[in-house]
Amino acid sequence: MSRGRFTVAGGGPVGSLLAIVLGRHGYDVGLYEGRPDSRVTSIYQGRSINIALSDRGWHSLEQIGISSDAKAQAIPMYHRAIHGLDGNLSALPYGREGDAIWSVSRGGINEQLLDIADAEPNIATHFEHRLVDVDFKTASAVFRRQDARELVVDADYLFGADGAHSKVRRLAHNLPRFSYSQTYMPQSYIELTIPANPDGSHKLEKNALHIWPRKDFMLIALPNADGTFTCTLFLNFSGDPSFESLQESAAVQAFFASNFADAMDYLEDPVGTFLEKTASPLFLVQVFPWSFNRKVGLIGDAAHAIVPFYGQGMNCGFEDCAELNRLIASCDHDWDAIFPAYEKARKPNGDAIAELSKRNFVEMSDLSGDRLFQLRKMIEAKFSARFPELWTPLYSLVTFSPDIPYAEALRIGDEQNRVMEIIMALPNIEDDWDRQYVMDRLHELAVEVATR
Repeated sequence: MSRGRFTVAGGGPVGSLLAIVLGRHGYDVGLYEGRPDSRVTSIYQGRSINIALSDRGWHSLEQIGISSDAKAQAIPMYHRAIHGLDGNLSALPYGREGDAIWSVSRGGINEQLLDIADAEPNIATHFEHRLVDVDFKTASAVFRRQDARELVVDADYLFGADGAHSKVRRLAHNLPRFSYSQTYMPQSYIELTIPANPDGSHKLEKNALHIWPRKDFMLIALPNADGTFTCTLFLNFSGDPSFESLQESAAVQAFFASNFADAMDYLEDPVGTFLEKTASPLFLVQVFPWSFNRKVGLIGDAAHAIVPFYGQGMNCGFEDCAELNRLIASCDHDWDAIFPAYEKARKPNGDAIAELSKRNFVEMSDLSGDRLFQLRKMIEAKFSARFPELWTPLYSLVTFSPDIPYAEALRIGDEQNRVMEIIMALPNIEDDWDRQYVMDRLHELAVEVATR
C-alpha cells in the first residue's frame, strides 16, 4: 500500500537519488525532468562531463543502499598537481596516503541513478516535462510537455530538485517571508579540452587534479575515463585580464602563452574555443525557508547553489538525500515533523559549505602556488600524522570526514587557521619547519584549543 504521492521536479543526480529514497520508503513518486532522457538523447555536449565526488557523496549513496558501482568507472585523484608559471610541477596531497577525490562522469552517475529509479515499481519517470507552476498549499504542479500541452499533476508533497536555476525556488519568491540572496563571484568560466593520446591514454598524469594557479585566475583539469581532460578556465568577468578585455585573437594567444605555456602543448584550440564560447557566471544562492506549508521542499542546488571550488556541490546534495532518508525512518513518515527537521539539520551546513567554497578559490588560484602555503600544508600533514586525534586538516574534514558536518568543519578550520598563523609567524620557520620545537609549539596550541 502506498504511503502517499510525491512529485520530484528535476531528474538530475540529486532528484533521481531523492526519488529512489522516497520510492523505497513506500511512496508513489513522479520524477519530472524538463530535458530529454540522456540515455536516449545526448544532452551533455558542450557541458562539463565530469565532477568530483568525495567520501561524503559515496557515504551518502551507501547510507541509502546504492552500491558503489559508479566507482568502477571513476578516476581517483590523490593530489593536486600544481603547474607553476615557470613550468615547474609540484604535488600537494589531498590527505593521508590513499585519500582521493574521484573524477566521475556526471552523465554516467545520473544515468545509473535513473536506471535504479526505473527499476523501482512505484517510481515513474517523465522527460521533456517543463515545470510551469506549483501550488504551495496543495503540492499540485503544472508541467508543459513537448507537444506544448499542459499536464496538471496532483500529489501529497513536492520537492524542487531542479538545480541552481530552480523554477520551484523562483515560484517561491511570491510567498510571504521568503528570504533569498544570489551572490555573483567576480569570476566566470569556460570549459576547454585536453584530448587523449592516439592510443587513448592521458597526456598528463591521470590520478591528479591539475591546477595552473595565477592568483586572480586559474586553469584546472580533471581526467576522464576516455583519456581526455575536462579543463575549466576561471577568469574575472571584467577588468584586466578578463573575459571582457580579451576580445582579439592575438590578445588571447598572448594571454595563454604567458600564463599557461606548458598547457598550450596539450589544449585543443584554446584560443578559438575562448573566442567562441560565452563565459558562464559563478554564483551562490542562499534561501530560507527550505520548505513551505509542510507540503513543498527544496533540495540540492535548488536550496543551496554554491561555487565549485571545493568540489562539494553534488556531495552536499547527496547528503541532503541521506538526511531525508534518516528522518523518514526516525520521524515515522510524519512530514509535519520531517520538513522542519530536514531544514534545521541541513540549512547551517549548506551555508557553511557555501562559505568554504568561496574561500577555496583563493587557496586554489593563489595560495596553492605559494611556497609558504605549501610549507604550511607540510607542517599540518606532519603534525596530523603524529597526532591524528588532535588535528585533522580542514580539507580532510570537508572531503574525507562524512561524519563531521560542514558547519563543524568550518568552525574547526577557523580555529586551526588562528593556530597556524602563530606557527607560520615563528622566526626562521622556512628553515626550521621540520624542527622539533615547531611540533612542540603546535602541540601546545592544539591542546589549548581542544581543552577550551
